[in-house]
Amino acid sequence: MQEFHLSRPQYYPLGRCLSLALILLAALALPVRAKTSVDFDPDVDFSKFKTFAFIGPVQNLVEIQLNADLINTRMHDMVVRELGKKGLREVNLGQNPDLVVRYWAVPESQVNVAAMGNWAPYSAYIDGRWSGMYNTTPASNKRETTMILDMIQAKTKSLTWRVYMTRKLSDPDKDWKKAEEEFTEGFKSYPPPDKEKAGKHK
Repeated sequence: MQEFHLSRPQYYPLGRCLSLALILLAALALPVRAKTSVDFDPDVDFSKFKTFAFIGPVQNLVEIQLNADLINTRMHDMVVRELGKKGLREVNLGQNPDLVVRYWAVPESQVNVAAMGNWAPYSAYIDGRWSGMYNTTPASNKRETTMILDMIQAKTKSLTWRVYMTRKLSDPDKDWKKAEEEFTEGFKSYPPPDKEKAGKHK
């Protein structure tokens, strides 16, 4: 005759349960990471770029209602620091830079950014080969602001590299420090490695 044995319930020490609960609470308390994405032109030889000029924000930045002067200062410092690590040197716009660097925003309201601000002499670059990531990234985050940083070839006015950073931006100091960290992470992908270039071609 086959015997059946009921398994005894397992009991865990109170200390272990408390430890597990604390770990779970700590995990829930961690800040949500912003969504950072990088796009680039795989046909560009990034090694030829030696200088850049920082031209600041497109006027539509006012739509996110943050301290524009504060953000501009921090953005400039970050760009100079991160591109300096890559061997690029900042020059004035009148010194024929290889690249110009600017930034702009797609606010939570999901307005038509092409109709906002003064884009001259560089376009918004939201169509053609750049439309794929642009139409995916801001559109999927309607409750958050997407900040976009562009690196554009000065002579040809062609976009070469772009980083998207998406998060809630309401506190001009606290939130922006986190946003700057995300942009810094994005610069780790500049210049894009050959493997990523090959993947783009495919």
